[in-house]
Amino acid sequence: MRELALDIRDLRVNIKDGENEKEILKGIDLEIPRGEIHVIMGPNGSGKSTLAQTLMGHPKYMVTGGAVSFFGEDLIAMKVYERARKGLFLAYQYPVEIPGVTLAHFLWNANQAKVQATQAEGATVKKDPKAVLTFRKGLNSALESLKMPADFSTRHLNVGASGGEKKRIEIAQMQVLHPKVVVMDEIDSGLDIDSTKVVAQSISAMKGPDFTALIITHYPRILEYLQPDRVHVMAGGKVLCSRGMELARELEQKGYDWILKEYNAS
Repeated sequence: MRELALDIRDLRVNIKDGENEKEILKGIDLEIPRGEIHVIMGPNGSGKSTLAQTLMGHPKYMVTGGAVSFFGEDLIAMKVYERARKGLFLAYQYPVEIPGVTLAHFLWNANQAKVQATQAEGATVKKDPKAVLTFRKGLNSALESLKMPADFSTRHLNVGASGGEKKRIEIAQMQVLHPKVVVMDEIDSGLDIDSTKVVAQSISAMKGPDFTALIITHYPRILEYLQPDRVHVMAGGKVLCSRGMELARELEQKGYDWILKEYNAS
């Protein structure tokens, strides 16, 4: 059996709804083996983004039950920065602008924090006397592969960037930081056909035993480029079913009504 990168068991999550709490995730079960690309699809309000934010540790979302294992470790017990340093990366649906911090400065500090965390765990890290040069070369290569000007590295993070450019910057961050697991929340929303192809090709180039991805999307177009290992459908805070790429194609043709009726969900 392949090592599980993410192992989610009966995950239940609430959010504040006025003076009360409202349950959004109602018992999520999901296994994602290392090196695989999995996709979550489902109608609006099914809990997909809540799952993404919960995995990253957003304080708005309160875990009330279940467990999440990240390569065998208790993910829920980790602080947000610990999750990031362990190799979990969230690509936002709406990336925020950070005035005063350049992309290069942001990524350099993130990379150094990752190196320090590795050293703290006792792993041997080979010192690179040309670390800054190597980093710059990697960032420029990432931007070039995404068909973005090199001067984006010196611009303030996401400031003045279009929606499509912000999504490409998210991918550039993945290419530079080499996370173990990436969760992409509608990385393809707002992208035109050409941008979708560029983003998909860049994600495909990262495929391998050390790259695991959970992609949330409404659009099967990007999946034709990625050819994911598994497609899951969520509705009503639960995973209804899990199949191959053929499920995404069927959803594109028929919509969600048929599968909601089949599993008596809403």
